[in-house]
Amino acid sequence: MQAWLVVACAAALAALAAAQKPGRFLSLPNPQKCANRPKEFNYRGHNYFYSGHVPELANRKVDWLDGRNICREYCMDLVSMETQEENNLIFKLIQQNDVPYIWTSGRLCDFKGCESRRDLEPKNVLGWFWSANRERISSTNQIANGWGYNPWSQTGHKKQRQPDNAEYDINGTTESCLSILNNVYNDGIAWHDVACYHEKPVVCEDSEELLNYVASTNKGLRL
Repeated sequence: MQAWLVVACAAALAALAAAQKPGRFLSLPNPQKCANRPKEFNYRGHNYFYSGHVPELANRKVDWLDGRNICREYCMDLVSMETQEENNLIFKLIQQNDVPYIWTSGRLCDFKGCESRRDLEPKNVLGWFWSANRERISSTNQIANGWGYNPWSQTGHKKQRQPDNAEYDINGTTESCLSILNNVYNDGIAWHDVACYHEKPVVCEDSEELLNYVASTNKGLRL
């Protein structure tokens, strides 16, 4: 685990809290919710669910931080797609259920602690990471190792390849969070950078960190 990403993740949450609603923090997991978390499908030992298929969450759309917190209560986090196979599973879920968009755990490192990192420049190319596990996302302008395609869309509001930070030109808000959109720009299902305050449903994925924490502090609880 890279130390800069641990610091960056904490800084991201602080920045989001200050920018959106004062006093917002990451939620702690709820042991009973963790034990009874929805398990819609499984991939490589991780369980996943789409919030639209969970009765108590079906009609909820939330901003990026609230999306993380919904997942974290279940010992999960917003989905991270490190492999093409996993990405294909999420794309298939979106396609088969006609889901218009979802949040992922993808986040741009554009907050305090990131400004002096020359290895993250240009930011929109090299500055993205999965906040759920603090792993860096491959360069946005290249096909990642082990992938046969680039999941970032070829177009968007500015008719430019994503990420394009389009909303900054409209209202000064940086598009710092990674969403999957379903043909919003006649571009099929693809990754887009989106301002974090927008509200969307979520796909949650097991968090080994949170599951291990709850298991160690709740002896005998079956997860």
